[in-house]
Amino acid sequence: MVLIPLLILFLVGLQIIIATNIRNGDLALAESDASTRAISGELAVSDEVIELNSPDSFTHIRVLVTHRRSLVPSIVPGLIELLGGAPSTNVKGVAIMEDVN
Repeated sequence: MVLIPLLILFLVGLQIIIATNIRNGDLALAESDASTRAISGELAVSDEVIELNSPDSFTHIRVLVTHRRSLVPSIVPGLIELLGGAPSTNVKGVAIMEDVN
């Protein structure tokens, strides 16, 4: 009688652990993409460039924001439908853009 609730609790905990690990991996990849693109100057379509005004007339600061989204596998059948959402992660990576001469 106790086995089924414990199994459900284990699967829900496993779902949370998997979602957290996928999010952390995506965050590392988004930061890496942002750093690589900021140095090379090659931008993707989904990237955002934010221009920051500086009091120094010789300094022009540009911030690159990259986006990364991936799906999370569903371990517990019906849990995602019960919560009313699609299992996905959405993270952003940020880097300061280098001036390309």
